[in-house]
Amino acid sequence: MTVSADILVIGPHPDDAEISAGGSIAFWCRNGKQVVLAVCTSGERGTADRSITPEHLAMVREQEQRDAAAVLGIHEVIFLRYPDQGLEDTPAFRQDIVRLIRTYRPTTIVTCDPYRRYLYHRDHRITGQVVCDAVFPYARDHLAYPDLLEEGLEPHKVRELLFWSSEDINYRIDITATFAIKLAALRCHQSQLAGLESDNLETWVRRHAEEMAAGEPYALAEAFHRIEIIR
Repeated sequence: MTVSADILVIGPHPDDAEISAGGSIAFWCRNGKQVVLAVCTSGERGTADRSITPEHLAMVREQEQRDAAAVLGIHEVIFLRYPDQGLEDTPAFRQDIVRLIRTYRPTTIVTCDPYRRYLYHRDHRITGQVVCDAVFPYARDHLAYPDLLEEGLEPHKVRELLFWSSEDINYRIDITATFAIKLAALRCHQSQLAGLESDNLETWVRRHAEEMAAGEPYALAEAFHRIEIIR
């Protein structure tokens, strides 16, 4: 069975979507777009707290992600639950992403830029690369993963890719009106904010958004590398 979504956001961990695209997601949702978020891992290793188990942290972080998604207006959150710090470019992971694309049939996919140089979280790099490959050619071609056809999932052509954390920015979205919503969503991720004062969070996020909007006729932005797929 397929269901329609305008935009599919695919992040490696809980909070990645809010940090990199939360203002844009809020903007899309408030303008009638249906946004679905897929989180590839539960982020169960993302802590300095030695008293918490990975199993408990996974539950905490998934609930934080659900809360943040509700703030942004996201329609649905899917957890793939691959191991944090353990994502690999495998046929199974790629098929899961192809399944999402064929199920939700988005016009736009938003994810990590796989080509950021030097120090970069491996889960982010792998996520971006697998999403690229899933979009083209695997989601498009009916002979790729033919078992998905047996599930009723027909091929789908995505029209647009937006990559966050890119070193080759060519597309910006004005988030001046949705900055407060982005910040509220980020604050849902309390397990990741230990030791960070609320004012410091706002200062850091605002400064980055101002940098992304430099030279534009608006105050705050999120920036991406955009690819339009014409085929």
